[in-house]
Amino acid sequence: MMRPLMIAACLALTAAASAAAAQETTQAPAAAPASAAPALKGDPQAGRQLTYTCHGCHGVTGYKNAYPNYHVPKIGGQPAEYLVNALTEYKRGTRKHPTMQAQSQSFSDQDIADIAAFLSSLK
Repeated sequence: MMRPLMIAACLALTAAASAAAAQETTQAPAAAPASAAPALKGDPQAGRQLTYTCHGCHGVTGYKNAYPNYHVPKIGGQPAEYLVNALTEYKRGTRKHPTMQAQSQSFSDQDIADIAAFLSSLK
């Protein structure tokens, strides 16, 4: 049985993903792939504020996995480039995981750079 908070979070993620998908269909296609774009400089303090939802699954502080029977990767201390690539791929849909795709839809490229700067600074 799911807890009410988990159900609300799932509904919010689904709504955000639907809104993002609807917005994508009305916007012009992206001009160039991320690899061709200049790398954004991430702000770790801004990234700290954006990672509040990451803690629920990834348990960033001390890396305590919230799902003992399901492998959730460690993200604290990962290289910033890896984190940027992963979040960008989830956002584009080229990396598949429904929760991560829904989460990443709400992030701008600068948000992703900020998140990566913060998470990569953790040891």
